[in-house]
Amino acid sequence: SHYTQEISRSQVFLQDISYNIYMKNKFGERLGELLIERNISQRKLSRIIGVSSPTISDWVKGKVQPTADNILLVAEFFDVSTDYILGKTE
Repeated sequence: SHYTQEISRSQVFLQDISYNIYMKNKFGERLGELLIERNISQRKLSRIIGVSSPTISDWVKGKVQPTADNILLVAEFFDVSTDYILGKTE
């Protein structure tokens, strides 16, 4: 029925939202861990990949999400997969 279709569409939408929220938090978490583990300052990373220090800070805090290009740059810099930095793999 139409009602059932609406519910299933809403469930998919909510799953997408919760997955996106999870991924957002994971990126910042992983980035923060990598910065500490590799002893790299936010300022140094910002200079290397060409974004501002406050931007890196916002990523770590989960306030702002990086673009796909920046996710790739960060993953390449740390020599990890994008799946890892997005929290999809351990």
